[in-house]
Amino acid sequence: MTKDFIVTKEHRRFIEFATAVRKEHTIGICHGDAGVGKTLSARRYAHWDTLEPFITEWGPRTDDDAKHYAAANRTRTVFYTPEVLPRHRQLMREIEHFQIRLGSCVDEHQRSIGKVTGAHVDDITRWVELLIIDEAQRLTPTALELLRDHHDSHQLAIILIGMPGIDQRFRHYPQLYPRLGFSHRYRALGREELLFVLDRHWKRLGRTLDPDDLTDAQAIAAIERITRGNFRLLERLFPQITRVLKINQLETITDDVNEAAASILVIGN
Repeated sequence: MTKDFIVTKEHRRFIEFATAVRKEHTIGICHGDAGVGKTLSARRYAHWDTLEPFITEWGPRTDDDAKHYAAANRTRTVFYTPEVLPRHRQLMREIEHFQIRLGSCVDEHQRSIGKVTGAHVDDITRWVELLIIDEAQRLTPTALELLRDHHDSHQLAIILIGMPGIDQRFRHYPQLYPRLGFSHRYRALGREELLFVLDRHWKRLGRTLDPDDLTDAQAIAAIERITRGNFRLLERLFPQITRVLKINQLETITDDVNEAAASILVIGN
């Protein structure tokens, strides 16, 4: 995902939002329709595709670990997705587990550059500045209260990511709601951004997108109608487009190709 990630305006807005929450040590809410890119942006911000396997495996140390320590130092962010109907003790135990391991990585980086010396301290989690909770609508009132207490005790910034309406739901929790510092709506791709993303995909297929060309214009219209600016659906559609082109030995992405790719996508579901 990291290699092929497309930086959109919405992703940049998410970075600004997350940075503000982290700087102010507050709690923020990010909400938006399924598939618009919330999770991708959050994982990208946390370098989680790189760091999660490293801190989960936690094998013998090697010289290559320095790049992971440096990444952890840059982000200082834990990304966590609770299971459906999460068990409260397990949820907090897993979050603290990630905090300890990420904090250890940051501490190692700080020692490698000479900013920290001496014995290791017990509170290694102090290096972690932000916790991102995905699928926050799964959290029960008790889980939210535990996270609120964790925020108060450690001054840990928290971002809760969920579906539309989750911001209104939190109005019913008087102990949590006053602590909400920022609310961010993650929108679907607009026309300009859609063209930007499609241009990148056309280039990956070795082609040039020309919105003024009738064939390309019709293809753009078909994709816009099929995806409605949904980033996840767009990313799932293009492998099928590539497949249709290859099977039929075609060179041009047309609206017919897009419709055929969409039908395969639906069948595949």
